[in-house]
Amino acid sequence: MSRGSPQSHPPLLYVPRRAPRRELPAPLRAHLRVFPPSGQPHPGLRLRVSSSPGAAQLFAAVRPLHPGLGPPGSARPGPRAPSPAMSGEEAAAPPAPAEQPRPPAQQQEQHQAAAAAEPQHRARVLTGFGGYEKVKVQLRRGPPSPRPGELAVRVRACGLNFADLLARQGLYERLPPPPVSPGMECAGTVQALGEGVTGRQVGDKVMVLARSGLWQEIVTVPANQTYLMPDGMSFEEAAGFLINYITAYMILFDFGNLRPNQSVLIHMAAGGVGTAAIQLCKTVENVTIFGTASASKHDALRESGVTHPIDYRTVDYVEEVRKISPKGVDVVLDPLGGSDTSKGFNLLKPMGKLVTYGVANLLTGQKKNLMAMAKTWWNQFSINALQLLHLNKAVAGYHLGYMDEEFELIGGVVAKLVGLYSQGKIKPKIDSVWPFEQVADAMRQMQEKKNVGKVILVPELPKEEPQKEEN
Repeated sequence: MSRGSPQSHPPLLYVPRRAPRRELPAPLRAHLRVFPPSGQPHPGLRLRVSSSPGAAQLFAAVRPLHPGLGPPGSARPGPRAPSPAMSGEEAAAPPAPAEQPRPPAQQQEQHQAAAAAEPQHRARVLTGFGGYEKVKVQLRRGPPSPRPGELAVRVRACGLNFADLLARQGLYERLPPPPVSPGMECAGTVQALGEGVTGRQVGDKVMVLARSGLWQEIVTVPANQTYLMPDGMSFEEAAGFLINYITAYMILFDFGNLRPNQSVLIHMAAGGVGTAAIQLCKTVENVTIFGTASASKHDALRESGVTHPIDYRTVDYVEEVRKISPKGVDVVLDPLGGSDTSKGFNLLKPMGKLVTYGVANLLTGQKKNLMAMAKTWWNQFSINALQLLHLNKAVAGYHLGYMDEEFELIGGVVAKLVGLYSQGKIKPKIDSVWPFEQVADAMRQMQEKKNVGKVILVPELPKEEPQKEEN
């Protein structure tokens, strides 16, 4: 068979002009070649109509004009005997020119047009472990197709967490290996429902919690990992709600058993968990709050309710706490690890509790620092049960990422938090909002500890309405 022969291309169906070509859908019309009454196909051309549903529709439309045409899926050689729709003169006319192969450029254009017509969405993808440049924007194709028990969400905002910074450097064990889309929380609108989903409907505004994969314009997640947004909450607030407030609530109340007239030490008090913890402490009567942060953030901390801001960069926070409260504090929130865990434990009063929930001391730059890892490991706090018995203190560890299957437990906490939000007692503090294209700047804002509150990512920044000139 020579290259470019008719057999090397999809078979074409030749019909006379009187066939109802315009009445057929465009995809079917593309497979027709019309010959005038004065001509007919080449005598050696074999005609075939496939048995696909689309071809069956085409076959039904043209067969009345061609009684000699076999059933779908059949093939027969030409020439055909004259049909009622074709005179003898028409049947004896010279053949029409053979179909020429389409140039490669035209085929490429058709492929590009088909790809452009396919639904697509953008995603932030971690392509490898390392610096900020490892997180890139990529296009993903295909419509959302939630499986049973799942739903598709059009994402409007995503939360940036300290764990995302650790994940970029390969220091967060709950993230699948790259390439992978990071992101543990987002907020958006339900776009499609999988079979069996109840309690949700298309158009609902939801908050989403997951191990990873939420830094995309469209995500498909299990329905039981979504929570309805309360009235009045913005998408940016919703994207900064779940992880920070669930963490702070469970540490303070489930582990810490915080009660009136007690004292709390909150490290990184200006961060996402820190600001959430401050607000939750204010829901308990007469709680004294010590908060560590750089001096530039102290005014903001005082306004939010911190009793004693401490600049950890210029003074020893242990000494500062002892000056004000010689016996120490009742609860310590420790996201730092290493030697700071030991310091926090020594600051506890009798019956005090230390809850460790992070290792921020590992993060010293854009890339993994082996020296910082070794130092943190060497100085890591260690104590045995007998020592705890004698000291009347408690140590607990908290990692929300390992409770992704505890739907009932987490759902109960979220319900309490939504109630507090609706009462006006808590409200996410948004530090800044960054488009997907500026995720490196957003990460730098958090890693260099410049933020006061939550850092948020959005697929696109909202367009500002032009201000009207005043007369």
